[in-house]
Amino acid sequence: MLALRLGLSLGSPRPMGVWNPSDETTLEAWYKKGAGISLNGSDVAEWADSTTNGHDMAQATATEQPAYSNGVLTFVAADTNNLQTTTQISIADEFTIGFVANPGAYNNVILGDNTTSNEFFKYSAADRFLIKIDGTSKTFSLDSGTWGDNYIVVTRDDTGKIELYKNGVKQADSETLTGTADIDAIGVRATDVNPFEGTIEEIQIYTAQNDTLTANINAYLSGI
Repeated sequence: MLALRLGLSLGSPRPMGVWNPSDETTLEAWYKKGAGISLNGSDVAEWADSTTNGHDMAQATATEQPAYSNGVLTFVAADTNNLQTTTQISIADEFTIGFVANPGAYNNVILGDNTTSNEFFKYSAADRFLIKIDGTSKTFSLDSGTWGDNYIVVTRDDTGKIELYKNGVKQADSETLTGTADIDAIGVRATDVNPFEGTIEEIQIYTAQNDTLTANINAYLSGI
């Protein structure tokens, strides 16, 4: 079946002068809600990178393609739904990653590397998030409550300090984790382990960290 390409964003147009991810030269990859989607029936064959860097996430195996409806990708862990890019994302220093997701289970990877082991970002429990870089992992606990349909921002500064924001609120738990973060997949890590269960609407990846960028991303994601 021929793939159907959906090139327009489902989000409301933003007024002139309002911040947009594309304003940032450090935007490494952008999986924009409702944009760049190529469908195989009602399933996602590709989620194109909305930057010019070409980190398009695709899945040729029909049984592993996440479902799609109205800007929302639904991943089923039992089917190992995932998307992968042939262009490696590797970030050695600062980063900021923002996403809108709703996990349906835990010990499930939202971003990872399916060719390099021990590289991933995952919901490890109902109130914890785990990041593993170069084989070293750090766990982040929520101040209160559990995960749901949230917008999340994860930042790392030039000292390796990582902070996590849930729905715009910085959580108290911060950790230090240096090394090169490798990403080439949405919803899985090497090799085909801990597949994601739940929904994803948007993912933004930057090779920078600062308070203004974090605030802008939080404000943008809050409107999705």
